[in-house]
Amino acid sequence: MALTDAATIASRVRSGRLKAVDVVAEAINDAIESHDVLNAFTLIDRSGAMARAKGIDMLVEAGKDPGPLAGVPVALKDLIDQAGLPNTRGSSFEAQVAENSATVVRRLGAQGAVIIGRTGLHEFAFGFTSENPWFGPVRNPWDPTTSSGGSSGGSAVAVAAGITPIAIGTDTGGSVRVPAAMCGIFGLKVTHGRVPLTGVYPLIASLDTVGPMARTVDDITVAYLAMAGPDSADGWSHYREVVPPRNTTSTKFTIGVVEQWANLGPSSTETRHAIAGFLESASRAGFTVEVVSDETLSPPKRLANASGAEILGVHGARFSEHRGGYGADLQERLDQCADGTPEDMIEAVAWAVAAANTVDRLAGKGINLLIAPTVGGNHKAIGEDTMQIHTTDIHTSETFFHRQLLASFTAPINRIGLPSLAAPIAQESGLPFSVQLIAPKWHEHTILEAAKRLESSGIFASGVPPRAFT
Repeated sequence: MALTDAATIASRVRSGRLKAVDVVAEAINDAIESHDVLNAFTLIDRSGAMARAKGIDMLVEAGKDPGPLAGVPVALKDLIDQAGLPNTRGSSFEAQVAENSATVVRRLGAQGAVIIGRTGLHEFAFGFTSENPWFGPVRNPWDPTTSSGGSSGGSAVAVAAGITPIAIGTDTGGSVRVPAAMCGIFGLKVTHGRVPLTGVYPLIASLDTVGPMARTVDDITVAYLAMAGPDSADGWSHYREVVPPRNTTSTKFTIGVVEQWANLGPSSTETRHAIAGFLESASRAGFTVEVVSDETLSPPKRLANASGAEILGVHGARFSEHRGGYGADLQERLDQCADGTPEDMIEAVAWAVAAANTVDRLAGKGINLLIAPTVGGNHKAIGEDTMQIHTTDIHTSETFFHRQLLASFTAPINRIGLPSLAAPIAQESGLPFSVQLIAPKWHEHTILEAAKRLESSGIFASGVPPRAFT
């Protein structure tokens, strides 16, 4: 796409200098042309998207403002309802045709966005690779032999490959941030309860979130502001003020490097060096950096077992009757869900409250941002369950099960309920490494203000993968 940022597209469409139908047609063509290589979409809604784009152009011609996302093509995870379209949830089971669109879909449309299609994902959003047994693997535009990450892999690929400026995913244990990291873009996990879940198929409703993915902080921001806010139809929704980020240079940011979060899982030598370089650059840009050590931030060993009962509440009956309708990896994971105990759940809930209180206390002391790696390694071969990384130097490597590297740093943040942005650390070439910026609950604006300053300083920048499909 010639115009890759949403702000530029919307500005030109609103002024009449650019036709929404032309922008949307180009995005649709890119989605189709890339399909055999990237497999990012499960459905492309050409007729619906073009009709919507035509309607936006008619509003502009009539002197009306379609909104801050006017004519911007958006990709939507195939887990979120759109009226009249099938919601496959990435599964083998019969797709459900939605009668009503999810709240986030309606809100994006009200701001002028045009959803061009539905994106591939890990089956039922329960995994981190998007290697789907029913729809095929979603492939990373940096190297189509490697995983896009998951579970919102198709959404990340649509953005990274330049098909759409913005895509929407869901994040329960890292499903926005992990593919954002694997594809070299930004991905925002919001505070639980900030963006409505109405019309979103659940995995763990007490942890599920909906969030945007984009190549720039401005595009993340405009999509977030379009979707955020309370919804009376969603019992998880909170009636908290949505504070827009300010364009200010006066805010003082102190980054806390949490010792307990740096070692949540294994990480590559390259990842650690990239984050150390990020901290040095941030310090030169005026950010204060402090080391934080607090055992209340160290998660319980059986944290992953705490959600088993909730997952089985969604899948248990169907799984017992139609086991073969689930892919092999989900069969294994759903079997493991039965290992969770009430004690695991109670311990996890108690830890989450204590950890959130600690984050608030640190903010009260002026440490208004915390960091952690997003993933421990960003190169996973499709079809392999393991990943190899350098752990001591670039000449020696170790092998780990992929979820150790892809989930360890993100899942605890979901349990606490904090907002977090996966951000690409700028480098001269190649896939950028990713760091999480984390803040207290309801402080998405703090993260976005800091990220914008870091982006403006050249410290954050999305990578540009080769467009193999052209």
